[in-house]
Amino acid sequence: MAKKVVASFGGGGKKGGSKSNVKCIRIVRSERSGAYAFKEEMVPTEEVKDFFEKK
Repeated sequence: MAKKVVASFGGGGKKGGSKSNVKCIRIVRSERSGAYAFKEEMVPTEEVKDFFEKK
């Protein structure tokens, strides 16, 4: 499965000086039922790598 940043929001970017956030989506599997679910979160750009490293 590919893990990637889907969209960016806030418009801060380089010129705004404010933190810009990105919406990250990851597929997780339930240990109890075995079903797949999507985990979505708005994450600061600097923490995207940490989001995808979590289980």
